[in-house]
Amino acid sequence: MTNNILLENQYKRSSLFEKENVNYLVRILKRFNTVPKINNVNIITSTTEPTIFKIVPNKSIIIGTSFLDKPILALVYLRYGIEWQLWYKALNNEKEDITLCDIAALEVTRIFYNLLPKDDKEKLEDLDFLLINLIKRNLDKDSLPQHEELLSYHGLKTSSSIFKESWKPIIENLAKPTEYLLMSGGDLRLNIDEIQLLNKYGCRPFPRPDAFTFASSTASSVSNFAYDKTDKVRSILIRNSLKNGFQKTTIEFSELLKSNLRKNFKLSEECEIIFSPSGTDSALQIAAITQIISDKEITHILVASDETGSGVASALKGCHFENTTALDIPIKKGDRIEGFRDVNLIKIPFRDDKGALKSSSQLDQEVYDAVSKTNKLGRHVVLHTMDQSKLGYQSPTDNLIKKLNSLVSLSMQIIVDGSQLRLDPKDIQNYLSKGYIVTVTGSKFFTGPPYSGALFLPKSVSKVVQSIKNNLPEGLTQYYNHSDWPTSWFCSKELSEGFNYGSYMRWNAAIVEMSRYFKTPILYRNMGIEMFCNFVEDSINDANFLEPIYGDETKTKSYSSKEFGIRNIRTIFPFFILKNNEALSLEKVKKLYTLLNSDLSDQFEDSSIEIIRLAAQKCHIGQAVNVIYANKIESAVLRISLGARVISESWVNRDISLFFRNIELQMNQITITIKKIELILSHPELLN
Repeated sequence: MTNNILLENQYKRSSLFEKENVNYLVRILKRFNTVPKINNVNIITSTTEPTIFKIVPNKSIIIGTSFLDKPILALVYLRYGIEWQLWYKALNNEKEDITLCDIAALEVTRIFYNLLPKDDKEKLEDLDFLLINLIKRNLDKDSLPQHEELLSYHGLKTSSSIFKESWKPIIENLAKPTEYLLMSGGDLRLNIDEIQLLNKYGCRPFPRPDAFTFASSTASSVSNFAYDKTDKVRSILIRNSLKNGFQKTTIEFSELLKSNLRKNFKLSEECEIIFSPSGTDSALQIAAITQIISDKEITHILVASDETGSGVASALKGCHFENTTALDIPIKKGDRIEGFRDVNLIKIPFRDDKGALKSSSQLDQEVYDAVSKTNKLGRHVVLHTMDQSKLGYQSPTDNLIKKLNSLVSLSMQIIVDGSQLRLDPKDIQNYLSKGYIVTVTGSKFFTGPPYSGALFLPKSVSKVVQSIKNNLPEGLTQYYNHSDWPTSWFCSKELSEGFNYGSYMRWNAAIVEMSRYFKTPILYRNMGIEMFCNFVEDSINDANFLEPIYGDETKTKSYSSKEFGIRNIRTIFPFFILKNNEALSLEKVKKLYTLLNSDLSDQFEDSSIEIIRLAAQKCHIGQAVNVIYANKIESAVLRISLGARVISESWVNRDISLFFRNIELQMNQITITIKKIELILSHPELLN
């Protein structure tokens, strides 16, 4: 028995394995990476009844050859049938409520249809089929006549066609494909285009196994493993919501996610966790928390201001950083959010005006001067330190923090930007023990879907917030639900009711990745990291058309340890791209990044098969970061990065020799990625 759509019971059905049927089914089933896996349901093809589409509850889906010779049509119908079966199983003994199955399956299939590539939709435009027509009519789920038409698919009669009130939140939150949930509850940057199905970060909210992925410093497409686990969670949540109620089920799910996150990083229960739709939202949460715990005027000192998210500075000032919020409420970027008071913001970038990287001592001095001056003014200091920026830097040093703590009457809260999460559990524990707030994401090193933001708050800060009777700024009702914040806090009681399922599902996928990464034995994990990172560094150095920017800089460390630590070695490798010994312009770097992540085989039709294969390979690496080259040229660097999956996907069947061979296979993908950069450079017309 497999854990997928079962076909093995059909070996005796000779019609299934006729050449034509096999070809049909292969074309359809290989696109099943976004279709739920459901046990004990057979797909049965019918040549004797070519127009049949029949759902046999809990048993099978029968589909005729008139559907199969139109693979996109068959895919839509099978998506409907499998979703119907999923909800039918979730009903348990309440089988008279099958109207729910019709409504939910149609709603999910409608969204599934809308997410199809443009070319696929065009193939369905002129077809006259009941399900396609219902999708196009876009009828409201509360209008039930269309569901009477759908009865023909399963032949079951319902005792009632009333839409139950208790179904409403379940349908609204969970009658959505998993890939749709993974791109919801964020902002417009998660939307995918209708041709390549890629978002702004060059990745998808569903698996993309055909691409080589070393983009963890920016964002990654969700893995097959994490997607399947999250899809399974959706099924469990549907079942539990129908049995125990939607609100109870959702709160328990949110708390389970936090518990599993604590478990992965070995954090105590006293560490509060606040999920957020993005790292920038985490900055807004910090701005809000700071405002309610300090009556003093506030100054945020933002270290690495040139390597944080573009909206962080606005968020810290209490301003809108996009034109829509994660709750899909339209706002105006740059406007002050209601309830926030004026604050001061001091930016300390890693690079000077000429684009040169500052030394660690220079950065320390700038931080000390900013804190000292602010302290003399009697203001409350919020110092945002950086532990692994998007180019792999850290600042300030541990010695500088000790020096700051000697200042008289200092009122200061330290925030550690650990958004890349290139940290070991001991690093997080160390920061929290010192009373620092740590911002993390599950979408960088751990390769969960973007966005997955969170704050880790130490016991000392949580106790202060819990004791305060001030409310969070009123405007945050546009951003967060009450359920996003700790239930014991008074300050968040006026926030919106509801749940951000997109955020929860992204965090579920990220935590799945964390769990399997930490299951790899630490010795092999660390050896694998060293092996892979040494190879990437050597490969970039050996390519005369790439120029690394990590050669001579001092990596400032705020936590010293003689033990192996992922934060103490380089795992992000940024480089300039050279043509005739000159760095490419900013626009050409961005163009090359897009070409690298695309199938270019149509541009090389007259070339050798090796070149065509190289051109066809999609290679997704970290997107362009603007950096001035040689103090004069406006250029940008791209990045190859270690992600947790390099390790976790190599550790298979507890086989050590296989583990290192698997890492070598991923090292070979690095070689191919660099060769494709060279191929693009050798055809400069592609960059114009």
